[in-house]
Amino acid sequence: MSEALSLPANPLLALRAAILAALGEDAELGRLMGGHVRIHDEPPRGAAPVYALFGPSEMRDDSVDGALRHTHRLGLILFGKPGSGRSAIEAAGRAAALLHEALLAPAGHALSLLRVEALSSQRDERSGETRATLTLQAVTERLPTS
Repeated sequence: MSEALSLPANPLLALRAAILAALGEDAELGRLMGGHVRIHDEPPRGAAPVYALFGPSEMRDDSVDGALRHTHRLGLILFGKPGSGRSAIEAAGRAAALLHEALLAPAGHALSLLRVEALSSQRDERSGETRATLTLQAVTERLPTS
């Protein structure tokens, strides 16, 4: 049982936690989100935008020469205020600026690449909310355990 406790964190979850920590410290992003940074796994009940959700993600093995490496592609979806596409796009732009080539430290892993692949937006006709999606690419490598 003690061996299981010493295993490094799942690379995708470690990367998400590092992203959350990096974005959570930014006062400007907090201001754009209505006072504090709000990033969730699931849509918060009754919460008014602007907030973000971790979106679709994919992690693939990219091990090389005995190094346990993974490539990641993950989304961060920012929900804007109804009738304000700008609110989602501004918050997504700030998050993109903070994350592109950021030197994050996911627990148990080294991050060798983090970049913003795309920023897209679309309006939900039913709710009037704009959703801006950041698509991130990353490469992580498991650090040796001591």
